[in-house]
Amino acid sequence: MLKILELVNQMSPYVLLGFFCAGLMHAFIPNSIYKRFLGGNSVRSVFNAALLGIPLPLCSCGVIPTAMSLRKEGASKGATISFLISTPQTGIDSIFATYSIIGLPFALIRPLAALTTAVAGGLLATKLTDDNKEKLQKEHRHTNSTEGGEKSFFQKIKEALRYAFVDMMQDIGKWLVAGLVIAGIITVCVPDEFFAFFAQSSILSMLLVLLLAIPMYLCATGSIPIAVAIMLKGMSPGTALVLLMAGPAVNTASMLIIGKVMGRRTLLVYLGSVIAGALSFGLLIDAFLPREWFTGRIGAVNAHEHHGLPIFSLLCSIALVALLINAFLQRHKHKHHCHDEACSCHKEKTDTATLFKIDGMTCNHCRANVEKAILTVEGVKHTVVSLAEGTADVSGDFDKKEILKAVESIGFGIEELQE
Repeated sequence: MLKILELVNQMSPYVLLGFFCAGLMHAFIPNSIYKRFLGGNSVRSVFNAALLGIPLPLCSCGVIPTAMSLRKEGASKGATISFLISTPQTGIDSIFATYSIIGLPFALIRPLAALTTAVAGGLLATKLTDDNKEKLQKEHRHTNSTEGGEKSFFQKIKEALRYAFVDMMQDIGKWLVAGLVIAGIITVCVPDEFFAFFAQSSILSMLLVLLLAIPMYLCATGSIPIAVAIMLKGMSPGTALVLLMAGPAVNTASMLIIGKVMGRRTLLVYLGSVIAGALSFGLLIDAFLPREWFTGRIGAVNAHEHHGLPIFSLLCSIALVALLINAFLQRHKHKHHCHDEACSCHKEKTDTATLFKIDGMTCNHCRANVEKAILTVEGVKHTVVSLAEGTADVSGDFDKKEILKAVESIGFGIEELQE
């Protein structure tokens, strides 16, 4: 337990800083910047997609609908796959957190590995899959009142703070806590002898981690304490990197959606690129780089070499816990509020109002992408998508089949709820 508290104390200042930087990116960088550089079947579009995806704080569930939306806007298949591979592996928040716990070498190698595997996967997708047979439809987007007009600097700062410390805390916070819990279980409950058997062979330990990590959901930040835990048990830095790459990039849900929306061959390219890239970088680290580069900082945790908690880090830890609790209460409050018949979500209905059940939304990025997809449908005047309820309340004069088509095209299930 003491080790986990020490990890939290080391991570908290960097996690808060990373979340704040992510909020600034969200508020001040328009989506058009990303869409502008991802079109065309070229090496440049694939490289741009990988480079643009690295700092984005999107988890593997949130990156799927975002990538599908970019695809509909004209991004090439190669660029889309490149974006899908690089984005969930790392983010500006996880880069800061990696530096705080495992040190600078790992913090530099994670984005480099994400960039390399994403470019390789994107180029393979361009070469091995036929992009010309797909009809790309750039649909006109109807804007709602929140999208009109240029926001002031103060409004953007307010949006950045809400995104960083409410939306991101709701999306990533639970996975960060889950990662810390799993790390604690590994540290306390799993005997050293179990890992010692696999630690004798780097490739065997990496294959074991792949077998466990691929079907699981791990976010880039939440995977860090688990990587630390297996290194404390004697696993190699290369094995930890395999976990940090494959765990966030691949899970059962993302594989099913990519296979459904982009085809089986594209799914194989995506999965093969992540696995091959993770194993290659893991083996290179273990073979050519000093182990001390990656274990020096966590060695202090293992040896309990600390003399009290620095006051700044302790305050950051308290702030992080308070923000996580607030994010949970905000989501619970919203869910309870939307059960009320007087809920403001239902006051702005105009014309025909239809309620749809949405399956697969797990974060605020999912919610935002569903909302954007619905707003592209002709005749939609207003929509409210509830992440807590898993519903979309759509108002206007529209074709219901087009609503179903728009939402399914970005990987979500949808059905009309009969009143």
